Amino acid sequence: MLAQALTFIVSTIGGLFALALLLRFLLQCLRAPARNQLSVFLAALTDFMVRPARRVIPGLWGLDLATLLLAWLTEVIQIWLVLAVKGYAPGSAVGAALAALGALGAVQLATLTVYILMAAFIMQAVLSWVAPNSPLAPLLTTVTRPLVRPIQRLVPPVANVDLSPLVALIICQLILIVPLAWVESALSRML
Repeated sequence: MLAQALTFIVSTIGGLFALALLLRFLLQCLRAPARNQLSVFLAALTDFMVRPARRVIPGLWGLDLATLLLAWLTEVIQIWLVLAVKGYAPGSAVGAALAALGALGAVQLATLTVYILMAAFIMQAVLSWVAPNSPLAPLLTTVTRPLVRPIQRLVPPVANVDLSPLVALIICQLILIVPLAWVESALSRML
């Protein structure tokens, strides 16, 4: 019972913090407006780790690698703590376990990125019906535009209804089902 509660606490806190770091990285990567409420909140929440890490980890091609690395480390530490609470001991294969742990952290980040995109598509669709002039609308457009634009070239509107977000959601779901789930299950078996 205590192990289950500890696992829940570690997964929740670690997952939310990794989400905050990954959102910060994605918003910077997509050149979202820096003065929106979400970006300001994420900066205030994660600056205590990101600023010192930026002194050590340089950016590359305009990407904030320090934030991405911190998100990955958060995922790896979270997975390790959950395994430790469950009583996992790597035994003599420490190197393979560490490699699998690092790869599983990267897969978790990729999965989280796909979920962020799916949530952005759904929120954008709901806001377009309920509050099209919401302050969140430009931010969601910035996040979804890189994936929707190529699909819009291939899928024409049907009766003035843009079906590209629906196609993008299907693609995201397929990414979750096929490659990410397969890699995650293979890495979990290595641990």
